Amino acid sequence: MKDIIITENTNPDTESIDTVSSLEITRMINNEDLKVAQKIKENLTPIAQAIDLISENFLNGGRLFYFGAGTSGRLGVLDASECPPTFNTPHETVQGIIAGGDRALRYAIEGAEDSIELAKEDFTKCEVTKNDTVCAISASGNANYVTEILRLAKENNTKTIALTCNPKAKMSNYADINICIETGAEAITGSTRMKAGSAQKMVLNMLTTGAMVKIGKTYKNFMIDVKPTNTKLKDRAVRITAQIAEADYETAKNLLEQNNYKIKESILQLKYNIDFNKAQELLKAENGIIRRVFEKNN
Repeated sequence: MKDIIITENTNPDTESIDTVSSLEITRMINNEDLKVAQKIKENLTPIAQAIDLISENFLNGGRLFYFGAGTSGRLGVLDASECPPTFNTPHETVQGIIAGGDRALRYAIEGAEDSIELAKEDFTKCEVTKNDTVCAISASGNANYVTEILRLAKENNTKTIALTCNPKAKMSNYADINICIETGAEAITGSTRMKAGSAQKMVLNMLTTGAMVKIGKTYKNFMIDVKPTNTKLKDRAVRITAQIAEADYETAKNLLEQNNYKIKESILQLKYNIDFNKAQELLKAENGIIRRVFEKNN
């Protein structure tokens, strides 16, 4: 008998889910979800190693590519799409690629996860370099698409990360760093959009947030590179600037408006009573990391 992939196992704790009340359904699902954070806690070391790898490659001009199919692919695209507004990164810095293309974000594309040819096409289109990082995402870790992506990346001497929920995942054989969040059987058998999907989303949050922190996209826990595209984010930018520079709200707001909401430059102008060009000069000397500017000038 063929071995059952761990993510396809039947969960004995939810076998009666179709006979219980709606409240009991929520309890069953919630009990399973509670296990996710603990499983991630058990894997913080490889996640930290992945953060170091990604951030080092960012500093060398590299990019981060997420590749996945189905739910895993959608989660990669989601995490990538959240980086530009959160950290003001260029859209090419973190890219999410889903098997089957953008249409697969809304519709299931038959056979996409099994296609080696699609993997080759997508990998070639991305023009992946040795300075980039390739992270393949798959609950089972056995789909041909993601396995081939990692194989091609290794062949290209590109650093690789595998994010799976299956300790026997094939794609882990091609990973420099293997992150396996063994979430076990789902509340609904095989529905890996549930615990496995939650685990993947949480890990992806850690990877990009951790890497952005490491390259100076935050000061303390402030989003000092946030792209203020709406009223809420503009207000956040003003409050961050005022608090760090120890200025009043209106002064910070007026300067940010003059500077097209360049937060770091505005903070330095207020803190050191310098002009915009001098603030940019100080930041450039420290690779845009404002903490280093403070350390040298305080």
